[in-house]
Amino acid sequence: MTYLETAAEFYSEVAQTPQVGLCCVQSSPLQLPGLKIPCQMQEMNYGCGTTVHPAELVAEPTVLYVGVGGGLEALQFAYFSRRPGGVIAVEPVAAMQEAAARNLTLAAKENSWFEPSFVEIRQGDAFSLPVPDQSVDVVAQNCLFNIFEPADLTKALQEALRVLKPGGRLLMSDPIATRPIPEHLRQDERLRAMCLSGALTYEEYTQHLVDAGFGQVEIRGRRPYRLLDCQSYGLEAPLLLESLDSVSFKVPIPEDGACIFTGKTAIYTGMEEVFDDSAGHVLQRGVPAAVCDKTAAKLAVLGDILITDSTWHYDGGGCC
Repeated sequence: MTYLETAAEFYSEVAQTPQVGLCCVQSSPLQLPGLKIPCQMQEMNYGCGTTVHPAELVAEPTVLYVGVGGGLEALQFAYFSRRPGGVIAVEPVAAMQEAAARNLTLAAKENSWFEPSFVEIRQGDAFSLPVPDQSVDVVAQNCLFNIFEPADLTKALQEALRVLKPGGRLLMSDPIATRPIPEHLRQDERLRAMCLSGALTYEEYTQHLVDAGFGQVEIRGRRPYRLLDCQSYGLEAPLLLESLDSVSFKVPIPEDGACIFTGKTAIYTGMEEVFDDSAGHVLQRGVPAAVCDKTAAKLAVLGDILITDSTWHYDGGGCC
């Protein structure tokens, strides 16, 4: 049995019998006015973070959600795209499709603004998304891509890029590893399906995004997720997994490399009122300005500029 078959079997099990706490650390659902989450849907909230970022969901975007799960985030996306087919949920596991459809029907009874037609559940998978090229504004996935082997992750990211409109966004939440996961754990298909052994390091994860063609990546959150202890997992030292929320934009990669924002700022400390590097970066003395990591590295060597550490949270307004 391949790791993808193992994952399908695993998610078929938890679709039919929700198990609170199984798989991922359950994320707290985004609180929105007038949005009620059915209990059954909340019990199937197996994501490790969130992909629902309101700032990216203006003007009723068409959202393609990969891996519908219990339907919670599909419902949240529908909150912003209140029209038939505004959210397309792609799911390969029949039992999960059925569970999500049931949960969305329950949601319609508890939310007067919501109609089940707002979410269209389609058969398919991350490697062959059932939509045309450049047809959606947003692609989102929560705690799915981390189970893929690197070659399959490349395929999934390239497929997301294909279906996004120019300037479109890939919203993701996945576990990452603070150091490479040992091979004996990576080969454990059950642990991989449970989001515990397929995680890449931060550097590997973001490099995959850039290699796929995303020209700008913004880190929206990075937090502790799960600790793999020595006794249970056969490790010489405990291994911390973290949850990473990111937004990647389908924009051209600049000649000097992709822009990755991690919450760093640049602060001019010199005697003049304004610093201008003649390359598009203008800093007021003493005022922090958000910059991408690439720009931060360039400014750090110029003198009279303080570069602050990554906060691992960025929500726009910076310079690359």
